[in-house]
Amino acid sequence: MSFEHAPVTKGLMAGIALTSILVGVFDVKHYFHLQLVPHLSQYYQYWRLPLHHLAFSSSGELFVGEILLFNTAIQVERQFGSQKFASFVVLSLALSTLFSFISLLLIPLRLLTYLPPGLHALLFSTLYQHVRIVPPAYSFRILGVPLTSASFMHLLALQLALSHIPGSAVAATVGILVGMAYRSDLTPMKSWRLPSGLVEFGRNWVIPLLGSLKAARRSNRALPDGSAAPTPTQDEVITTSRLSAFTSTQRRQPQPSSDGDTPASNANSVMREWVSGIAGRAPAGLRIPTEAEIGQLAGMFPDVRREVLVTTLQRSANIEAAVETLLSSAS
Repeated sequence: MSFEHAPVTKGLMAGIALTSILVGVFDVKHYFHLQLVPHLSQYYQYWRLPLHHLAFSSSGELFVGEILLFNTAIQVERQFGSQKFASFVVLSLALSTLFSFISLLLIPLRLLTYLPPGLHALLFSTLYQHVRIVPPAYSFRILGVPLTSASFMHLLALQLALSHIPGSAVAATVGILVGMAYRSDLTPMKSWRLPSGLVEFGRNWVIPLLGSLKAARRSNRALPDGSAAPTPTQDEVITTSRLSAFTSTQRRQPQPSSDGDTPASNANSVMREWVSGIAGRAPAGLRIPTEAEIGQLAGMFPDVRREVLVTTLQRSANIEAAVETLLSSAS
């Protein structure tokens, strides 16, 4: 899986990772959690409401959150489209901020003291959309328990919901409620879109900063880059068949002596070759391919020269063996 057709998810993952790292480096984590008393009720620090979505409090939560975003948000964005998904993210953050504040007001302090920082609500809202619109790829059983391909993501989400109990559980519940409200037909949230000017700004200025979104193309080469191993040319056919009887006979023939004397057998061989050339006969051990075989092989290998096809057919027992020889030489 890659970030192709999912620029909003890539920007969201990069942004939450960057802010979480900066918050940890500068040791300002205490400004990002959401607490009714005393931050909101006494000090009126309402800027904490939108700020608590911008960073996770620990590297473990950041890691789990990035995994959930990568495995759920990419597929949801591809289903929605980037503009609709960006609108969904903005609406989810706004509604989760409102619902979180209402939760702090309604739930007693002895049960809920604070809400942890991070994208808990947005993650569970996106997870709800993923469950509703993306079917599981496969299902299986472990000890009789039915599971699907998305069960492992659900276990990670459960771990995140229980990380800061009860605040994380409340944030997860808020996210699920926001996801249900977004899909509900009672509200027109599904039809709302970001302004076109903001969309053009993001397309022209933000997306180029994210780098390439296309997946890395896998090469079909069997050899690694930089290898000096020789590769056969197009016209070179590598055969693994046994030597023909004609070639073996030629190798067993004695070579002419250095003093210029030529045996009588060499003269007879030259005469036989001359007669065979006039009569149109092939040497012993080589068969004569038909035009139908040559045409059939040329249709399967149009880039190979006719001489190479004829030579391969002559050295092969049938056309199937010739095809295997050409395929093995081209691989």
